[in-house]
Amino acid sequence: MRTSTHTLSLSLSLSLSLSHLRHSPCRISLPPPLLSRRPRQFPRLSASSGTSAASVQQQEEEYESLLPEIEAFEFERSAGAAEDMRKVSSAAEVEVKELNELPEEWRRARLAWLCKDLPAHKSTAVKILNGQRKWMRQEDATYLAVHCMRIRENETAFRVYKWMMQQSWYRFDFALATKLADFLGRDRKFSKCREVFDDIINQGRVPSESTFHILVVAYLSAPVQGCLDEACSIYNRMIQLGGYQPRLSLHNSLFKALVSKPGMLSKHYLRQAEFVYHHLVTSGFQVHKDIYGGLIWLHSYQDSVDKERIDEIREEMVRAGIEQGGEVLISILRVCAKVGDAEEAEKTWSKLLQLEIDPPPHAFVYKMEVYSKVGMPKKSLEIFKEMQEKLETTSAAAYNKIIEILCKAQELESAESIMTEFLNSGLKPLTPSYISLLNMYYNLELHDKLEEAFFQCQEKCRHSCTVYSIYLDSLVKVGNLEKAENIFNQMNRDGSVGVNGRSCNIILSGYLSSGNHLKAAKIYDFMCLKKYEIEAPLMEKLDHLLSLNRKVVKRPMSLKLTKEQREILIGLLLGGLQIDSDDQRKNHTIRFDFKVNSSYHYVLKSHIHRQFYEWLHPSFKPSGDIDNEKIPNKFCTIASSHFGFYAEQFWSKGQPTIPTLVHRWLSPCVLAYWYMYGGCRNSSGDILLKIKGRREGVENIVRKFKAMSLDCKVKRKGRVFWIGFLGSNSSSFWKLVEPYVLEDVRVFPEAGDHTLEGGSMENENINFNSDSD
Repeated sequence: MRTSTHTLSLSLSLSLSLSHLRHSPCRISLPPPLLSRRPRQFPRLSASSGTSAASVQQQEEEYESLLPEIEAFEFERSAGAAEDMRKVSSAAEVEVKELNELPEEWRRARLAWLCKDLPAHKSTAVKILNGQRKWMRQEDATYLAVHCMRIRENETAFRVYKWMMQQSWYRFDFALATKLADFLGRDRKFSKCREVFDDIINQGRVPSESTFHILVVAYLSAPVQGCLDEACSIYNRMIQLGGYQPRLSLHNSLFKALVSKPGMLSKHYLRQAEFVYHHLVTSGFQVHKDIYGGLIWLHSYQDSVDKERIDEIREEMVRAGIEQGGEVLISILRVCAKVGDAEEAEKTWSKLLQLEIDPPPHAFVYKMEVYSKVGMPKKSLEIFKEMQEKLETTSAAAYNKIIEILCKAQELESAESIMTEFLNSGLKPLTPSYISLLNMYYNLELHDKLEEAFFQCQEKCRHSCTVYSIYLDSLVKVGNLEKAENIFNQMNRDGSVGVNGRSCNIILSGYLSSGNHLKAAKIYDFMCLKKYEIEAPLMEKLDHLLSLNRKVVKRPMSLKLTKEQREILIGLLLGGLQIDSDDQRKNHTIRFDFKVNSSYHYVLKSHIHRQFYEWLHPSFKPSGDIDNEKIPNKFCTIASSHFGFYAEQFWSKGQPTIPTLVHRWLSPCVLAYWYMYGGCRNSSGDILLKIKGRREGVENIVRKFKAMSLDCKVKRKGRVFWIGFLGSNSSSFWKLVEPYVLEDVRVFPEAGDHTLEGGSMENENINFNSDSD
């Protein structure tokens, strides 16, 4: 009796304390967010996301520009300005019973208790819900999710929704899923919003227009790599799958995002930009001048320029009464430079002079390239001199272009004179100009000058595989095979240079020409291992040679990770390398992702590209010579079962994990690659290593360091742990890993290096002098 009395009093007290949950109508329509209440800012990213602090700030500013779009859309829905939006709103209303309509008092009490306490215990929400399995049903869980959305606890509502899906009594509720997706999208939780969106698709339903719209805006406002591609995908499905007509502001916002990156990165979005433009026109919307300019800009960066399409867009601009501004004219100059249209270039140049007193430096560069294409290098030199007279400074791009033009035309004296002027200016980079000079000397058979320029380049520039290959080819051509062999071995030892298919073919031709068949066979085996393509004339000689010395011609060996590759992988995985697995977790793909503005990663990416060349996906194994500038910042391996051990140890259940036996694998080589990929030095000279995983794994690593007489401190920032070696411990760590650190990485600025992307700047806020977490 005492128990039932206590239960009744508890029920009454909870019911009174949650009286705000009771409403007269049985149907609860979730109100839109107050327009005066700004959506929460998306949290800043850590360095592990691959996004620099500057790019994050820029994308957050773009997000601020999207706020009027979001608020206007929500106002349109709440005010019922359009008939179709009223239909969507009415279809998305969630049917729930009122708390006081439930027949059992104990059920009302338990549900009221959950409504009150569950939002306050987010981390244990699933555990609390599991304790209610015996009595909770679909309508109870629906009421709980609705309540959490009403009080803006959308994360808790999402947890309740995902828990519901795992229960035997679950029936898909389109209205609940729609409301939850919309609320999560408005709250910038794009990944969770996408999960609910996919649930709707998997149930064979078409998401509402509001869900499509809000999800696209959520992706556009997120400063995370890959979100723009997802926004494009959802936008396309909104039109093709849902049959909806996006609003003008959504068209414009997506197009603005497509052209917000540099030209060489944005050029891949041309088809998507044309798709947006097509629907702007067919929907009867007025096309803004920036849309026309952006389309021409994207077309001008294509490898194969569609000049007819560009002329069509320009004609449409004329019909719309829109004048061609400076950016459009410069894009036209860029097109003329690619196709070699001098007449159109002069017309465009005249129009540009009417708009601006002094055209920008890159406009002069495009004009120089136009006359180079039509075989008038002297005219290009005149334009270069004109640029120097009109502009106060000359850009490095202009120097590199004019030297390239003069070297191709074999204007020896002019090219050397401009090169001397370029060296005295102190501008960089110099490597492209040195490559042009070396090629000119090679073609003119000036091998002494070529050797002199090579050593001069080594003193002033980063080591380049292309530069080494030209010099190697020169040595082989003059018959200095001993020196060529030394250069080839130096390339192979130097991780920042390495060897590629071109250099291997050069040294192979030297060995075959000199009759050194034993060394030629060794190079052949090496090229088979790396899966480098052997030139046809050399292969004919090799077939005859191998048929005499071997019973069976040796074929490419089966892939197997070497000891060095295994240690490199472990170091990179500790630093944040990602592994993707198939559904059966039988085959796995390694995804290499290098930061754009990191000096360490600039050198490391070319080294890793060569080390894992035989494992790379064919799309990342271009034929011919490839240098650092041409290696993409992202590339991946083929899917292989050989990576299963690393996926199981370091990427359990799709999340970064620290293996239990990691302390056995922390060799100096592993630590060096961990440092180069996921570490840095701060302004005090301390070495920091970044790692993701559980606290127990980090403690295991720290114990190993102490066993190696390396004291360190640990700080946690969000999901990332930073292990810091301070003072003398930093020096001890460096002595341990220095033999395995790439040569060019050692000479980079250490403390406060502004070229390091995000990582160094973020770590300035980590105070290792306080007590460690």
